[in-house]
Amino acid sequence: MAALCMARCGIKTRVIDKRDASVRAGRADGIQCRSLEILDSFDIVDPIWKESCHMAEMCMWNPGSDGLIHRSSRMSNTIPGISRFPCTVVLDQHRIEAVFLEEIKKFPNVEICHNVEPISVKMGSDHIQVPNSHAVTVTLKRAREGLSSEHPVTNGFDETPAQRPYSAVDQSQFNNETVKANAESGTIMIIPREDGLVRIYCQLSTVAPDHDGRFDRSSITPDTILEAAQRIIKPYQLDYKHRNWWGIYQIGQRVGNHFSAQERIFLAGDAIHTHSPKAGQGMNVSMQDTYNLGWKLAMVVKGIAKPAILKTYETERRTVAQELIAFDQNYSRLWSSRPKKGMEDLSGVSMAEFEGAFVQQQLFSSGIGVHYSPNILTAKDSSGTTDALGGDEGSETPSTAGLPSSHQHLASKTVLGKRVQSFKVVNHCDARSWHLANLLKADGIFHILLFAGDVSQPSQMERVRTFANGMTKRSRTIPLRQRHVPITHGNNLHGASSEHTDGIAQLLTIHSAPRQQVEFHDFPALLRPFDKDLGYDYNSIFVDGESYYEGHGHAYDGYGIDRTRGCVMVVRPDHHLAWISDLEDVPGLEAYFAGFMVEQPPPVLRPVGGERRLT
Repeated sequence: MAALCMARCGIKTRVIDKRDASVRAGRADGIQCRSLEILDSFDIVDPIWKESCHMAEMCMWNPGSDGLIHRSSRMSNTIPGISRFPCTVVLDQHRIEAVFLEEIKKFPNVEICHNVEPISVKMGSDHIQVPNSHAVTVTLKRAREGLSSEHPVTNGFDETPAQRPYSAVDQSQFNNETVKANAESGTIMIIPREDGLVRIYCQLSTVAPDHDGRFDRSSITPDTILEAAQRIIKPYQLDYKHRNWWGIYQIGQRVGNHFSAQERIFLAGDAIHTHSPKAGQGMNVSMQDTYNLGWKLAMVVKGIAKPAILKTYETERRTVAQELIAFDQNYSRLWSSRPKKGMEDLSGVSMAEFEGAFVQQQLFSSGIGVHYSPNILTAKDSSGTTDALGGDEGSETPSTAGLPSSHQHLASKTVLGKRVQSFKVVNHCDARSWHLANLLKADGIFHILLFAGDVSQPSQMERVRTFANGMTKRSRTIPLRQRHVPITHGNNLHGASSEHTDGIAQLLTIHSAPRQQVEFHDFPALLRPFDKDLGYDYNSIFVDGESYYEGHGHAYDGYGIDRTRGCVMVVRPDHHLAWISDLEDVPGLEAYFAGFMVEQPPPVLRPVGGERRLT
């Protein structure tokens, strides 16, 4: 994920992997809704979505008064409607890695080194504060030379004690539903997989840890796991003909105190937070860590953004990691507890309690609930609205003083700091329906969304022209990249003019007027950019209206935007909402970007062929 993020931003990247090849079987397999959205922003979600097994339903089984387990309930595996990808999918990690590798190979600026590991990482204190200096030195050796790795980053951890061991097995299928069963002998989760397999997570309640809380892994075999699973689902029978992979793990939650060493060396994923695998968070949160970090690193390396933005990686992602550990502790407690025998049983867990916790935590586990607090990249709300918890979001605190201001009430159903939900919009020129998120690709740039309102009204179109004029005057402080000139595989697409391939943001217009009443050329030139080689960008203006084949997306209603007056939204490269204001507030938009962008030198007048031209 980190390498792909950097590659798409045009940064030369090397991946060091001490393994001789990618994972061949087992390990992580669940991809949540938000991660699917992220993969779609890289244009690599299609093979994963098509090949994976879709977890649409969760079935709960509980012991009855007869001593047998019975299906007690069915429920959706994720909250319906929270994402354009409606459910979690499962696919073997080696196939997921293969999709990443196939895409990375398209970029000439990425090198993947197998059988190589770092033996030392040194950071020169004299150069840390010099942005363009090479402050970090890494020494590499071939992994097969038998040299052990040192750990250069000293870090403390907040952790909880390890619990009883669990097993994970991928084996031939016997059922086609996602099952969570709770019995006197322990708990088990059965997840359908691709190619006729199922994954079984099974509590090994008979394996006792030693006085240090550890257990002897050598004493556990596949037969040990099968016997434990058979006891849990008794009197039903369980056996298999083929076993693809198996593993043992012990639950222990840890979060590192620091996610970087002076914003020069960064830790992500399992290197900085660990937890149980049953909620399907490991690979997902890890990918989202580097999705958060990659574009920030790229902007700093390119000299576009100030190094201060790198501090937001720890403040944003450590908060998520802490929330993850709290979630996992509760989830693991429910998993590890025996079923409740009756109302008098205070130590057991009822299925109703488990189901309630599962439903409440769906928003977090899907990845959709991630919320970044105000910082230099995410504006604070100054509109004085009240958040869902009853607090005043517009109040100034020491932590938000000096941060950019925004006006949440102009898009009342969105939340600053959360990922922007996608609705369908219609291309103004060719009437094709698009999910808005499909127009916001992960190329390391910001997205300025101009919700232009009802531009069939002359007064509203005049407001749009005022916005365009303000943006044109600020072309140096808010340089735009044309939407039909992306940076693709490190090369200039179709030989497009180089003057349009740079920029910190792309501008997209979504209006609410009847499409037949407004012509493309009625809009200001800035909103319908022209390239001397490619012509007009007909994918720059969209309408929130009825499509011929896919209905009405109701984007304005979904975001809580006034259909007449509209607003302006800034979406970060990772699709989190950063800033909202009126069309007239171009100075506020400029101030937002000025808070973290490096001021670029003014264009220079050079004589060309007897003429004075800007270069």
